[in-house]
Amino acid sequence: MSKNLIQKAIEDVLAKGERAFVPYIMAGDGGLELLPERLQFLQQAGATAIEIGIPFSDPVADGPTIQQAGLRALRSGTTLRGVFEALKTIRHTVSIPLIMMTYYNPILSFGIEEFAAACQKTQINGVILPDVPIEEENEVRQVFKTRGISIIRLATLTSPLERLKKITQDSEGFLYAVTVKGVTGARGQFAEDVKHYLQRLKELSPVPVLAGFGISTPEQVREMGDYCDGVVVGSQIITLFENGEVEEIQRLIGSKVVNR
Repeated sequence: MSKNLIQKAIEDVLAKGERAFVPYIMAGDGGLELLPERLQFLQQAGATAIEIGIPFSDPVADGPTIQQAGLRALRSGTTLRGVFEALKTIRHTVSIPLIMMTYYNPILSFGIEEFAAACQKTQINGVILPDVPIEEENEVRQVFKTRGISIIRLATLTSPLERLKKITQDSEGFLYAVTVKGVTGARGQFAEDVKHYLQRLKELSPVPVLAGFGISTPEQVREMGDYCDGVVVGSQIITLFENGEVEEIQRLIGSKVVNR
């Protein structure tokens, strides 16, 4: 399989001696009119790619911060169709890969073929589906593949080795390594077995491995970068945007630079 834009962007960063940094934002949090501005800001701050969350009423993988952001977005009238409309206006200024994080129900409601076509039109490069296990991927995988859209798979600490082998096989873009046993949200520290888990995934995965869930400080970004190819940071980015602490976002993204 040829490398897609997500994998290439990550490998380009690694070649410079840095680690990948993928911030997550909730589309429509604060109003959809903020989405283009925030995407442009994150690109300028040095993001490798950006994960865009779609608000959903039953976000089973999300912790309190992202749940609240989703509720704010829903209250402001954000819809999947509205998100696609907003994205049409920014692709001439945002050139880094964009990844959409959504649950299966909104896609099914939108129409799988129509969703894939809208992703292609707005140049969404990958999709994360936390409630679709690999056994259920086929319904969307082929449709996405014809449109050049990667499915970013998640691996978890509780998955046995044989399952991790299946998850890493045919992975696209990057492997999303969940570093906590639970939902998203900032954590003070991580379990001791996380480092061994990330090293194992690095051995198994044909694509870069990025750690996510719970990462919130520059120190944690650097720590995870010692064992994998980069990080995904969501709850902390949402909190900093909500508090207007954009300089802290720049500092957090800047911590992806490592000296080796």
